[in-house]
Formats: sequence, C-alpha cells, structure tokens
Amino acid sequence: MQSVDQNPPSSAAEADVIEVSLQNFRAEVIDESTRRLVLVDFWAPWCGPCRQLTPVIEKVVAARRGEVRLAKMNIDVNPEIAQQLGIQSIPAVVAFHQGKMVDAFMGALPEREVKVFIDRCIGPAAEDPEALVVEAQALLDAGDVDSAEAVFARIINLAPEHAGALAGLARVALERDAIDEAKAFLGAVPAKQANAPAVAAARAALALKEQAGSVGDLAFLLARVENAPTDHQARYDLAVALNAAGRREAAAQELLNIIKRERGWNDDAARKMLLQLFESWGPLDPVTREARKQLSAFLFA
Repeated sequence: MQSVDQNPPSSAAEADVIEVSLQNFRAEVIDESTRRLVLVDFWAPWCGPCRQLTPVIEKVVAARRGEVRLAKMNIDVNPEIAQQLGIQSIPAVVAFHQGKMVDAFMGALPEREVKVFIDRCIGPAAEDPEALVVEAQALLDAGDVDSAEAVFARIINLAPEHAGALAGLARVALERDAIDEAKAFLGAVPAKQANAPAVAAARAALALKEQAGSVGDLAFLLARVENAPTDHQARYDLAVALNAAGRREAAAQELLNIIKRERGWNDDAARKMLLQLFESWGPLDPVTREARKQLSAFLFA
C-alpha cells in the first residue's frame, strides 16, 4: 500500500472544512446541517480519485462563502459511518441538510458538476457583484457591448449604487457615443466612491470622447501630420482621434513622438494627455504598460 500523508491538502477556509470522526459526527455534521449544508467526503489516503476530488470540492465550498461545510472522513480510521450508509466505493460525498441526508454522489466529479450538485441541494449561490464586474468588463474589452451592458445591469439590480457597474454602464454609453447618458451614469455614483479607479477611468474616457469630437476627421489629421511632421498640435489631435478610433498603440506612439521631439511642448500637454489615456485604459492594459515604459525612458534618460 502506498504511503502518503494521512490528511489530504486543505485550501478552503478553516471554518468551512474540517476532519470528522465517529465521536464528533453528530455535532459537526448532523447538528451543523440544521444551519447550513454539510458535505461529508468519505476518502482514504490510498485513493487517487479522492485526492483529485479534494481541491475541486474545497474550491466550490469556499466559493459559497460559508453556506456549505465540507466534513472529511477517513474511512480507514473511521469506517463505521460509511458502513451504516452502505458506501462501498470512494470517493463518496453525502449531503446533509436540516439534520438528514438529502443527496449523494460517487466518484471524482469535475468542478461544474460539483456546483450543480450543491445547487440541487440548496439552490444556486447569490450572485457576487464583484465577480460580475470582472465578467462584464471582459465582455466590454472583447467588444461585446450588448452582453456587457446586460451584466452591468444585473449588478445594478443587486446593488443600485455599485460604482463599478455605474462606471461600466458609462463606458457602454460612450461606446455608443451617448455622451449625455454616460454623464448621467457617472453622476449617479455616490460621492464617497467618486474617486474609485473604475469611475476615474470612465471620467477620463468621457473627457477623451468629448475632446475627440473637436479635433476633426482622422484621415484629414493623418494627412496633416504627414505633410507637417513637426506640427505638434496636429500630431496631438491625431493621437486623440486615433484613441477614439480604438487604435491605442498608435495614439500612444504619436504622443511619445511629441515628447521625444519637444518634451515641454504646450505646457507638457503630450505627457498629460498620455497619462489621461493610461487612466482611461487602465494600468494592466498592455499598451499602457509598454507606453509607460517608453515614457519613463524619455523622461529619465
């Protein structure tokens, strides 16, 4: 028999995952199940599938944020309960709720199926607004504006003053050139969250959108810069127009070109605009990160 650690690794919060024995089974499983769902994971140290299931089920339990407890029972040390329940193979997971057994499954299920099992026992988890913001922002970044809007709207239904969702809806409005609508969403952000990063980024995007409307046609600006490479104002306006067209890297390069040629032009306008772009794009945007490196190289060379 292969020698392994007696306890499988535990990654869930301590209060939500415990080892149980015959002696504390009633208190930690039956009694606890009157307060929340308790999953009893019957396992043994020699069972490979058991060790595959452990991190999966602990991850799902942790995601339910206290709604579910995982009680692990080593059947080599405590065989009695498994025998009483007629468990003949492991891994086996038995669910207890309101003081009684309500469901069970056998084998190392994938994460999705473990989630379905728990949902079947106590219903789906309440939606997490912060997780939904991440989902919505990813949709917006991918250009799926309608889907992003739907997810941001779900967040507002859960938390009407959620700053990240209001900022997200403002960004959606800007994608549709609905500037007044974007302003309304930003105006609805509570004062105490007015400087939240997502709100600041949306405000920066709004300012850029408004400025883009006054700089002129992109093709005209491209021709103007080509004909007059030292016309910094034309290049500055071109950068604004390029950003409005979604060409972030090109916009950053035009501003960096001005800084390289004449660092202090127009009261440092190119650097200030570049910083505004960084705020709008976010610190993790690849163009932000690369352009920031180049800006540092110019400024501190």
